[in-house]
Amino acid sequence: MQVSSKLLTKHLNDVDETYHQHFFHAAWYFVMLLTAAVCALVHAVLPFLFETTASRIIYALHAQMEARHLFNE
Repeated sequence: MQVSSKLLTKHLNDVDETYHQHFFHAAWYFVMLLTAAVCALVHAVLPFLFETTASRIIYALHAQMEARHLFNE
């Protein structure tokens, strides 16, 4: 099966990033989401810890995505 180069580059063009820029942005989102998930899990076990940390991370990520106009699709 042959993969079209347009298939590989459409999203990169849509977000106006190079492959490396996109990789680092996506990896950063992954790390932040993983951090939020770990904080939420710790909070589930020990409710007095990380009471608002996970939600603050999610809100911050959402604000950054909106600022970059990532929801125009």
